[in-house]
Amino acid sequence: MKYTKTHEWINTNGDIVTLGITDHAQEQLSDVVYVDFPKVGKKIEMGESFMTIESVKAASDIYTPVSGEVLEINEALVDSPEWVNQDPEEKGWLVKIKISDPKKMGDLLNKDDYLSSIKG
Repeated sequence: MKYTKTHEWINTNGDIVTLGITDHAQEQLSDVVYVDFPKVGKKIEMGESFMTIESVKAASDIYTPVSGEVLEINEALVDSPEWVNQDPEEKGWLVKIKISDPKKMGDLLNKDDYLSSIKG
């Protein structure tokens, strides 16, 4: 699993990436009440804000560290957005993306570097 400076995580399996927000991000948001998903099939570009998560505190843009196409959304979050808070790195995943160029990914951090970045 890799992390972004904007508090997303990705897990790569070949040319498919699963993306979600970090535990730190969900804590900052507080109680998630709605996830505004992109349409399946949407083409997205690295660094682009492509969806929004709404909480009782604020709405937060989600950025993609890869370019590609949205393959799947986590349908379970439509009825149970609280999974983003309760299990952000498993049941609370957001989307699956087919990467257009696996060699081109945004600035990604390993877990230790990410944890160091949020402590500072």
